[in-house]
Amino acid sequence: MFTGLIEKIATVKNIALDSMGAKIFFETDFDNVKIGDSIAINGVCLTMTSINDNLFSADIMKETLNISNLKNLKTGDEINLERAMKLSDRLDGHIVSGHIDCTAKVKNIIQDGFSKRISFFCNTDLIIKKGSIAINGVSLTVCEVGNDFFEVSLIPETIKNTNLKNLKTGDLVNIEYDLFAKYIQKFSQTKKEPKLTFEFLKENGF
Repeated sequence: MFTGLIEKIATVKNIALDSMGAKIFFETDFDNVKIGDSIAINGVCLTMTSINDNLFSADIMKETLNISNLKNLKTGDEINLERAMKLSDRLDGHIVSGHIDCTAKVKNIIQDGFSKRISFFCNTDLIIKKGSIAINGVSLTVCEVGNDFFEVSLIPETIKNTNLKNLKTGDLVNIEYDLFAKYIQKFSQTKKEPKLTFEFLKENGF
C-alpha cells in the first residue's frame, strides 16, 4: 500500500518491451531498499528485481502495460517513485493500492495564481468533488467534476516534486480511483433487491 506522496523523481535509463511484457531500468538514489520490495512507478505497484548501486529494475506484465501509461515511457523520461508505506508513518495523502484503474487524457492546463489547474477526460462514475484521486501515483483532491472530465489543482510543492509538471494537453496519465468508492460501488451492485410479496408489502407499511 502507498500514500500517494511521491518520494523521488527518477530517470528512465532503459525500457525493454517485447511480446512477453517489459523490464524498466531507472536511476535514483534510494537507499534501504532490497530486491523483492514493492515500489510505485507512476502509481503502478511493481517489484524490485535488481539493484546495482543507483540503477534499479522492475518487470512489467502485459496486463499492466495494457492498462497504464508505462508502455509509452522512453529513455530519459521522468517517473514518480514511492516506496511502500510503513504502518508507523503518518497517512498524509490517502490510501493508494498501486493498482491502476485506467488512463486519462489531459484536457486543459491553466495557470491560476501560484497553482496550476489541470483537467482530464475520464470516466467520472467513481469521482466526487473534494474526493481523493491518484494521478501518476500522486494523491490529489478533485476540484471539479463533469460528465466526462474532472479537474485538480496543483500547489507549487506538487509541481516541483512530481512529473505532473511535465504534462501537456493530450498526455496520458495513470488513474487510481479512491479505494472506498470502488468498494461502495461493488456493494451497491451486489445488493439483492427484495422480491415484491405480500409479506414484504406488509412489513413496509402497505
